[in-house]
Amino acid sequence: MWRLLRSDAVTVLDDRRVQRSLARYLAVMQDEKPAKFLVAKALQASFSKQDSLEKLWQEHARLTEAFPSFEAETDAKKKELQSPCPEKSYLDLKIEIADRILRECCFCTRQCRVNRTEGKLGYCGCGDKPVVSSIFEHMGEEPELVPSGTIFTMGCTMRCKHCQNWTISQWQEKGEIYQPQQLAQEVENLRADGCRNANLVGGEPTPWLKHWLETFKHVNVNIPVVWNSNSYYSPETVHLLAGFADIYLLDFKYGPGDCAARISDALGYWEVCTRNHLEAKKHGELIIRVLVLPSHLECCSKPILDWIAENLGVETRVNIMFQYRPEWKAHEISELRRKLTRDEMEKTLQLARDAGLVNYLT
Repeated sequence: MWRLLRSDAVTVLDDRRVQRSLARYLAVMQDEKPAKFLVAKALQASFSKQDSLEKLWQEHARLTEAFPSFEAETDAKKKELQSPCPEKSYLDLKIEIADRILRECCFCTRQCRVNRTEGKLGYCGCGDKPVVSSIFEHMGEEPELVPSGTIFTMGCTMRCKHCQNWTISQWQEKGEIYQPQQLAQEVENLRADGCRNANLVGGEPTPWLKHWLETFKHVNVNIPVVWNSNSYYSPETVHLLAGFADIYLLDFKYGPGDCAARISDALGYWEVCTRNHLEAKKHGELIIRVLVLPSHLECCSKPILDWIAENLGVETRVNIMFQYRPEWKAHEISELRRKLTRDEMEKTLQLARDAGLVNYLT
């Protein structure tokens, strides 16, 4: 049925630019190569729960450096994935580090440093048990992702006044607590139902990174992980995502001015976002979402599109999104009280062409 509803999800597989920019994802999606979390499970680690956090990070750095060649050997079928997995793996090491971070939380840029295991809550409002809003086969994502196995978790690290998922991000829903083993079963069910990926979204997945790593320790099917994020996460999260996320589906919301702080309470967004996009390019494959806002072409859309072309390459997969509509508290920002005009849409497409981008969709 989805092939009739989204015929572009079929034809996109023949798009040569998509084939080049998302080659490994497509191979994992079609079970030709193993997802990164499966490779991470097979890469042996050496650590103890008694080790200091510094020592754990040192071992993590060593394995992060070793991971690309180990993955390449696995992809080429020169090295079979170990079964059973080693006693302690790269994924286990990530879980141990993430558990330490949960006790002094710094998953996002805000670095709240609260102990979430004691019930303390930081900016995002997330505790020590993952809370899920919904789980379903999403037909509205980028064509190469459809059908996408989306898992929407509660809470967010930003306060976008125009948030379209504000009932999720701002805890207006109650949500449902899941254990990692339960989430793992949901992931396996989504794959069995024909989903191309596990799409970790919200809200924002960043506060729940420890729980996502735990979840995939229990997943026993091959499914690519899509990290669907606002890009406002910390260097610690950057390191933990390496060797875990297959696709970085990252927002690029604002230019280098004060728009991020004014609209989303996100100081330093440009610096954090550009760093995280560069790191994503190193460790996985990248789809970038650029939501075009009314009256923000010169301050945001243009510098974003130019930066992508200059720093990530003109064949980077970019979704230029014209879906903006005033939601939640958008009325508090004068220019956000209306939808985009046809002229703004056409000018944005010209900005993309002027930047030299050749692998974008709308």
